[in-house]
Amino acid sequence: MKIFKYLQVALESVTAHKMRAILTMLGIIIGVAAVLTTMGIGRGAAASITQRIESTGTNLLTIYPSSGSSSASTLTVGDAHELQDKMLHPDIDLVAPEYSGNEELVYGSNNSQSSVVGVTVDYYTVRNMSIASGRFLTQGEVENQSQSVVLGSQLAYDLFEGENPVGLTVRIGAQPFQVVGVLEESGGFGRNSPDESAYVPLGLAQGRLFNASRYRGEYTVSTIYVQGAKADRLDAAEKEIEQTLRLRHSLQAETDNDFRIMNQASLLETANDIANTLTLFLGAIGGISLVVGGIGIMNIMLVSVTERTREIGLRKAIGARDTDILMQFLVEALVLCFLGGLMGVGLAYGLAMLLAKIPAVTFTVAIEPDSLALALGFSLLAGLIFGIYPAMRATQLDPIEALRTE
Repeated sequence: MKIFKYLQVALESVTAHKMRAILTMLGIIIGVAAVLTTMGIGRGAAASITQRIESTGTNLLTIYPSSGSSSASTLTVGDAHELQDKMLHPDIDLVAPEYSGNEELVYGSNNSQSSVVGVTVDYYTVRNMSIASGRFLTQGEVENQSQSVVLGSQLAYDLFEGENPVGLTVRIGAQPFQVVGVLEESGGFGRNSPDESAYVPLGLAQGRLFNASRYRGEYTVSTIYVQGAKADRLDAAEKEIEQTLRLRHSLQAETDNDFRIMNQASLLETANDIANTLTLFLGAIGGISLVVGGIGIMNIMLVSVTERTREIGLRKAIGARDTDILMQFLVEALVLCFLGGLMGVGLAYGLAMLLAKIPAVTFTVAIEPDSLALALGFSLLAGLIFGIYPAMRATQLDPIEALRTE
């Protein structure tokens, strides 16, 4: 077939001018590597964020005091107890209030200023936690306000430096607490992430550690976490929560809520939308490099046509048709782009491996098959688009004038 002859001629031309071919392909190499790396960074970061959101459960509702409320916190323990009524709230499974504050934890010569969170037993299930060693707080410890504590993985490492802390005593403020468990690493951001936090009985945190304020005679809470009975019934659960809290807080019809409800499923959907937009944006930036590389291909192919004017004239003189000349130069441009694309793929994987070794990069650069197909496809498209004009210039040469060229 003629296509194999064109490929042979193209490869001979590329190998005859190796350095020029490599410099010509450089734009395509960088372009393909840029597309794959930028899209991989976008997808990897998106997957990391999605995983962290999903790790807390997709059927989770979080209730916060409204930032616009005249009272700093109107959520109370009584609100959480009311929401546990299955008759009034059939779409709610579990309710877990928390009260948090910052306190210094000390073990030996080590100390850490961390978030201390007062919780109930259901908190462990609602927040989708896992125990690395020991156990979580028991119902008896919560009811008796026992001085027991569960540590996040990073906090345990900071205080105990690899020693198993279960059964040992740590001081929170001026009070001794026995460590009963350590959580599995879950990831998170900042000092309030689960890995950096300590968990104690709710009543103890409210009354003895932080002296929580009261609202209508009940201790306030920082947040109430609600686990929906079914993921597809979260909207119904949200309405049930809103109705109950508005009644308990005596809010008039025209009065805004003094609380906010965050739907974890909606948050995940929003995060995915943002991630997809970010990936497309980063890919478009990388695509600019491919366009620049394609212009470089066209420039070199025009030079090649000029250099090989006498060769073109000779080919035409012995019977080569315009389509033969066109295909010869077009295939050469496509070969340059394809080889540059393959090298760009190798460079992208090399960059991904390099980024994986950097501790500050907490996500994996995800180079997926569709990204590979897209990058290589666009590199070939660039070769086709930017190779057509030089190829057509070659077909328009007059064979007599071309043979006279020195």
